[in-house]
Amino acid sequence: MAIISCKELTKRYDGKTLAVDKLGLEIEEGEVFGLLGPNGAGKTTTISMLCTLIHSTSGTASVAGFDIKKQPSLVRKNIGIVFQEPSVDDLLTGRENLDLHGMLYGMEEGARKKRIEEMLELVGLTDRANDLVREYSGGMRRRLEIARGLMHSPKVLFLDEPTLGLDPQSRTHIWDYIRTLAKEHGTTMVLTTHYMEEADLLCNRIGIIDLGKIIALGTPRELKSKIGEDIVRLKGTVDAERLRKLKFVKKVAQEDGITTVALVDAPSNLQALLKEVGKVESVEVREVTLNDVFLHYTGKEIHKEEGEGGWFERVARSGGNRA
Repeated sequence: MAIISCKELTKRYDGKTLAVDKLGLEIEEGEVFGLLGPNGAGKTTTISMLCTLIHSTSGTASVAGFDIKKQPSLVRKNIGIVFQEPSVDDLLTGRENLDLHGMLYGMEEGARKKRIEEMLELVGLTDRANDLVREYSGGMRRRLEIARGLMHSPKVLFLDEPTLGLDPQSRTHIWDYIRTLAKEHGTTMVLTTHYMEEADLLCNRIGIIDLGKIIALGTPRELKSKIGEDIVRLKGTVDAERLRKLKFVKKVAQEDGITTVALVDAPSNLQALLKEVGKVESVEVREVTLNDVFLHYTGKEIHKEEGEGGWFERVARSGGNRA
């Protein structure tokens, strides 16, 4: 059952600039959904409309069963938001921040106190609950913001770059909390991130947005399989046309004596591939990543007449280094 549904959702700024273009999307209850895209693609505008922070120009959307235009107060009661920029109060303790949030949502004192303890335990801040937030590390502040977003038991939690600027250990802790929320609490989460590894690890499905439209949608595995499951780089003289005839080869590119092959299931098919190429100086194999998928769909070439062809050629030229 879809807990978020968008139909032709559109936003124009000043009546001219098109930020979101007739977006259609459904997110299932209990799903961790990743919304990925380059800067200016429409991610923040989409999230802001769904959270009723800005009004849409046209189209419709519902969140937790409530219309974002007709029932904005009910939408807000059923969502939590973890903003990209820090928003907890430095002059209050962690416990006081949660208590204030609960009061703003009309929670009764008894229920509020019980929920505070549950949230502090969930994010590992029980021992620091009575310390001022200004004494917290960046990772601790982020964990407190997640606890605050969950304080009123929302049906949907929006996470905008939840681990931006955190050290690797703090990022790993946040990932653990997100997994726990999804698995044990069934919270629906909408995640924006520039960390492709994060999206790959956490998200059930991913939507890639560019120029205000969803241009790719699926599980991380499905999106990667559209490109090829593995990348093989061969140094030496290789007959590219011969490789293109193999059913398990999706694409071949050549430059400066290097042949780059998008291959399905390298463990099963690599030997068959090498039999076709003959003697080569070196062989390098790696898995396709979401970085590859992201470049494939949002690279400059996708906006030109030649379409999507440029991604693979850039990978071939770069030796596998991806922006």
